[in-house]
Amino acid sequence: MSSLAHAEGTEPEPHRTVRLMVNGTAHEISVADRRLLSDALRHDIGLTGTHVGCEHGVCGACTIQVDGKPMRSCLMLAVAAEGSDLRTVEGIGNDPEHPSDVQQAFIDCHGLQCGFCTPGFITTIDAFIDENPDPTPEEAREAISGNLCRCTGYQNIVASVLRAAELRRAGPAPEAAAASGTGDRAPGTGDRTSGADGGRQR
Repeated sequence: MSSLAHAEGTEPEPHRTVRLMVNGTAHEISVADRRLLSDALRHDIGLTGTHVGCEHGVCGACTIQVDGKPMRSCLMLAVAAEGSDLRTVEGIGNDPEHPSDVQQAFIDCHGLQCGFCTPGFITTIDAFIDENPDPTPEEAREAISGNLCRCTGYQNIVASVLRAAELRRAGPAPEAAAASGTGDRAPGTGDRTSGADGGRQR
């Protein structure tokens, strides 16, 4: 027991080792029992594309995919994610020269401004068009209704959803398919990004 813990009469915070599968790569990290998944991804694994906004599950900036479904990583404990397949924005597109279909749609339709909320939109939309490859504008609006953006007014994001679905139905260009990958970290997917990944974490 540390001197501080002894002086305060408290026990050290419990830690445990967890094995997280993120973007196809296994990461073994030691975390406190109460460590949020969003913090583990950013600070313990170094995947800073996942942004943290409200920390109450309202804004959607921290959205990742858990077993293919969008989930708020700020509402999930890291220890609870063990055994799940986690996918962050870095796993959707990790190369600014060859963006994913959703990222390219944001570029084509000017679907971002400051970019802070963009990673949460990217992960949400990527999962949505897997389930609904030909959405209507109303369905697109419903799909992104849980993600907040203070800049765009949403119209261009709705257009980005429809454009992303169009690109996915068409299939990847040969050069994009050859260059695609799901690495843990790549240019343009951190706190300061280029393309349609995100902006600076504040």
